[in-house]
Amino acid sequence: MEVVNEQETFQEENQQKVLLEIEGLKKYFPIKGGILQRKKGEVKAVENVSLQVYECESLGVVGESGCGKSTLGKAILGLEELTDGKIYFKDTEIQGLKRKERLRFIKEMQMIFQDPYASLNPRQRIGDAIGEVFQMHTDMTSEERRKAVIDLVQEVGLAEEHFDRFPHEFSGGQRQRIGIARAIALNPSFIICDEAVSALDVSVQAQVLKLLKSLQEKYKLSYLFISHDLGVVRYFCNRVLVMYLGNTVELGTVQDMFEKPLHPYTQALLSAIPRPAVQRNRKRIRLQGELPNPADPPSGCPFHTRCPIASDICKQEKPTWIEYEKNHFAACHFAGKSIVE
Repeated sequence: MEVVNEQETFQEENQQKVLLEIEGLKKYFPIKGGILQRKKGEVKAVENVSLQVYECESLGVVGESGCGKSTLGKAILGLEELTDGKIYFKDTEIQGLKRKERLRFIKEMQMIFQDPYASLNPRQRIGDAIGEVFQMHTDMTSEERRKAVIDLVQEVGLAEEHFDRFPHEFSGGQRQRIGIARAIALNPSFIICDEAVSALDVSVQAQVLKLLKSLQEKYKLSYLFISHDLGVVRYFCNRVLVMYLGNTVELGTVQDMFEKPLHPYTQALLSAIPRPAVQRNRKRIRLQGELPNPADPPSGCPFHTRCPIASDICKQEKPTWIEYEKNHFAACHFAGKSIVE
């Protein structure tokens, strides 16, 4: 009941406070070939995604590898140039802003990466790595920066003595805490967590998730939590967005998504969770076939080639994004129909 009560409180308090809004976001990667490297096609990594992220919310984004969830996160931060679409942050469209104007918003939008070691310079001490953030974006003196960094590392569960150590001297969980310290250094309001705990042991995952929750409460943070672990998503998030082949197929509260999933793909994902995580028995749904080529997506519904209840209309017509219940959306011609025999 704790998850349900938290979700009800979130909906009542934060539903109308939109922090980030995305309209029709598309990201295509060109396929080039031949001696002249001419464009031969394109990979549709993200296809017409629209969503809102509310203040103090944790929005989970789930789906198979290659579904476009990481590309979506990078596109929001500007790490990938958009093919089409608009991004609004605090009611301001950030696409097309001049560098100085955009920098003001980028300070409030940060990212925690899956592999923290790859994002750290192995030859740079941790204190310097975190201090760079203040050196680039503030007028702090060296002493002020040192104090600010020490305060940060202590806040994420490390000690002052770690200031002068190198990345290889830390465990995976400690390095992720360093990544979190860098992400919150400039007091952002929105953080993208790209598989932030997937590489950690289960016990360390719990510690890092608890830290992220405490920081969210303290600093009123909003998270876009990209993950393939639905058990973690259920514990950590308020709402869940399901992606398939670059498309959004379902969006709803954690309670609705886990108790009454509408889309066949969501049902298949949930059936793969170990039973203790969902607190009830589920029959495992095994999808047939492979994920289609995003460079040559199927016509109609993108999931119809693997869907056990697909019909002719699924092959011919792409389903419309519809709100079937309050705050519960899906794109399926047979939304709500169980695919368990």
